[in-house]
Amino acid sequence: MSITANGSATVVQTEPDGIRSVLNRLESPCYAVQTEQGIGVTNEQPPPGARLLSAVGPLPPQRLGSARFRAQHGVSFAYMSGAMANGVASEEVVIAMARAGFLGSFGSAGLLPDRIDTALRRFAREIPGKPFATNLIHSPSEDALERGTVELYLQHGVRCVEASAFMDLTPHIVRYRVAGLVRGERGEPAASNRVIAKVSRPEVAARFMRPAPEKLVAGLLRDGLITAEQAEWSRTVPMADDITVEADSGGHTDRRPLAALSPVIAQLRDEVCREYRRPVEIRVGAAGGIGTPEAVAAALCLGADYVVSGSVNQSCVESGVSPAARDLLAAATISDCEMAPAADMFELGVDVQTLKKGTMFPMRARRLYELYRTFGGLDEIPEEERNRLEQRVFQRSFEEIWSDVVGFFDSRDPAQVQRAADDPKRRMALVFRWYLGMSSAWATSGQPDRTIDYQIWCGPAMGAFNDWVRGSYLEPAPNRHVADVAQQLMRGAAFTDRVRQLRASGIRLPSSCVRYRPLPGGAR
Repeated sequence: MSITANGSATVVQTEPDGIRSVLNRLESPCYAVQTEQGIGVTNEQPPPGARLLSAVGPLPPQRLGSARFRAQHGVSFAYMSGAMANGVASEEVVIAMARAGFLGSFGSAGLLPDRIDTALRRFAREIPGKPFATNLIHSPSEDALERGTVELYLQHGVRCVEASAFMDLTPHIVRYRVAGLVRGERGEPAASNRVIAKVSRPEVAARFMRPAPEKLVAGLLRDGLITAEQAEWSRTVPMADDITVEADSGGHTDRRPLAALSPVIAQLRDEVCREYRRPVEIRVGAAGGIGTPEAVAAALCLGADYVVSGSVNQSCVESGVSPAARDLLAAATISDCEMAPAADMFELGVDVQTLKKGTMFPMRARRLYELYRTFGGLDEIPEEERNRLEQRVFQRSFEEIWSDVVGFFDSRDPAQVQRAADDPKRRMALVFRWYLGMSSAWATSGQPDRTIDYQIWCGPAMGAFNDWVRGSYLEPAPNRHVADVAQQLMRGAAFTDRVRQLRASGIRLPSSCVRYRPLPGGAR
């Protein structure tokens, strides 16, 4: 219908499809007006004399989040795809995200230096000058690997790392940050090596918000890994540029609600900034549960400067998991996740959240940890239990697995095997970690006879995403592309925020038209 006043006519939509069309024109303003048929909306300026109820300005998705985040990282959107270990967040994910104006983080955790080197060389060839991040995961049981990864990053001039699973700062993450300190345009210290720290505990967040510990800096200086000038500059530069608040998510997680955790970290950030009298605040982002436009919009309403997606990217064609694993992810519901022991922190009792539907991995992994806690070595395991493990779960003998373990760590971290030489319990842990590591590899390669043992890191965001895209072109896993998913989520978040603004002014629109639907080209 149209409203006419003083000879001017404005097309006003009062039916659900028309209302959705108006709301979807995010680059244009939206006006709510009173009509004879009730409340209507239009993108046109209502004529004089029309009863205007509310108005919201243009809200393209590029405006969401922090402008400083976009500027510093050189991206168009305040959105990044988080790192998923063992190359699940693959080179293809990073390249696709960079080309579309997003920040992608390469899942280098668990990969050997040669594979990481190959990925970094590919980025230099295919996305020169475009932004990307790489993961640096805390590896308490593989210190040499963490050290070698940092050395590789420094050699290649990697300018942004996503630091994850840290419980405390290590010399290696401090080295990466401090070795990148340079003199700014006005003589001030500037960080050319950016750090995005993913945390779920305030005490860990505080360590990244403050300058590097002087003791660690002194050790790096003594070893000739940084200069005296960089050591001095490190006293005033925080360890991270961005803090990602990680709520209930796939992989390593404390499963905390974002609405409870995010304000605590943001308040801590404000306190630390006042303590150091910093003119520029550290940015705080949100991860965990980011699988729908409503979740993105809610995180931004909580004050997030940017959002980080994880689980949903695994089901996309660019991810490093197999098509069989992607199909399992695309069928997951919001309740199809379960905690299981983590391969990299098995002895510490740390868990990761994994997909439960279609696999027995969580249950089998939990049983391995129970056995580890109960017995002092493989020889103490009762014969019946040993036979079950060797024949039904591992499908290999303990001795065969140990031989594989020795070969694996010979090229990765020989000290792991050396420490197990006279320690039966540690030897048992390494044999059990073989299964935990292989279960991830089987999911990546799509080994058909080990589907029941697939370890697929997954949080409830995956089920929420599947529910949102049901009936749309994004429902089949082969149609999911990471950059398209990111664009749909951000566009949907802007749409959702536009609806929220109208609601805040008392405008209630039909429920059938206030949820963003993913359609090719942005549902225009």
